[in-house]
Amino acid sequence: MGRRLDPAKFYYTEVFKKWVNSRKEVFDNTEHDEPRIIIPLYYQKDLIGIQGRSMDFRNPKSVKYITVMFDDNAPKIFGLDNIKLDEPVYVTEGPFDSTFIRNSVAMCGADADVSKWGVNNPIWIYDNEPRNREIVNRIGNTIDRGDSVVIWPSGIEEKDINDMVIYGLDIQSVVESNIYSGLEAQLKFNTWKKI
Repeated sequence: MGRRLDPAKFYYTEVFKKWVNSRKEVFDNTEHDEPRIIIPLYYQKDLIGIQGRSMDFRNPKSVKYITVMFDDNAPKIFGLDNIKLDEPVYVTEGPFDSTFIRNSVAMCGADADVSKWGVNNPIWIYDNEPRNREIVNRIGNTIDRGDSVVIWPSGIEEKDINDMVIYGLDIQSVVESNIYSGLEAQLKFNTWKKI
């Protein structure tokens, strides 16, 4: 997998479906179970859901992430209990990437309204994939609503934070040096999209 995961933040199970069903009946059939990394979602110290990350990297049919919420009204956000809300909060695409950035959370699904959960000064960090239409649209929408966003500099070729860390970049410095909003964000974004 090549990820630099903090073992204190994530768990592992050989039987994902059986483990989930021991907490909440979700899967009708556990016959073809599989191992997965468990990404716990906490809110106000309660385990409110999990994401299961596939370990089957060679099978394109394998669902990469399965999110199961134990509380349907709780936020699908990783790391919410570990941030300081009175400071800027970095919002990454994935839980693994968020562990490399100070005061950060990760969306566990589509973009959500993080302000609903007390994050009033978000800085959005998307993957460095200028040819990915979905990411390009999400960055454009983030800029249009007036939020701050990280626009990766042209010299960085790695597609996500974990790859950048493996490459040896001081990711916190890179992120802090490339935060933009408003017209400046739009100009940087237009250049980034052409890379």
